[in-house]
Amino acid sequence: RTGAVKMQPKAEELKFITKNDGYVHIHPSSVNYQTRHFESPYLVYHEKIKTSRVFIRDCSMVSVYPLVLLGGGQVHMQLQKGEFVISLDDGWIQFVAASHQVAELVKELRCELDQLLQDKIRNPSMDLCMCPRGSRIIGMIVKLVTTQ
Repeated sequence: RTGAVKMQPKAEELKFITKNDGYVHIHPSSVNYQTRHFESPYLVYHEKIKTSRVFIRDCSMVSVYPLVLLGGGQVHMQLQKGEFVISLDDGWIQFVAASHQVAELVKELRCELDQLLQDKIRNPSMDLCMCPRGSRIIGMIVKLVTTQ
């Protein structure tokens, strides 16, 4: 018996969507140009240029939890059709959390991290790894990011 095998897209066919530009493509000079599959659908990039079409360069894949914890904007959580959805950037980026508890914990961890960074800005000499609160928050983030 034979069956259909889903083909990975060719490098020039792979495209992503940005909030302001619509579809963008990875520039042929980018290290990731030949990458045909990313574990996460999210990329961060340094440079965007428009020639024959809009391209991004200097891009890296980013997983969901680092995006939620370190991305800009507010984190929101809501119940949609029985699933807990975490959203960023006024709902433009959305994903389903494993459970209500996970969604609440991620949202709370982001708030704690934001506060910790504000404290560090106010007191640059503060050692985040030596203070109990900072080391707990950083430890939780490392555990979340490395186990998911």
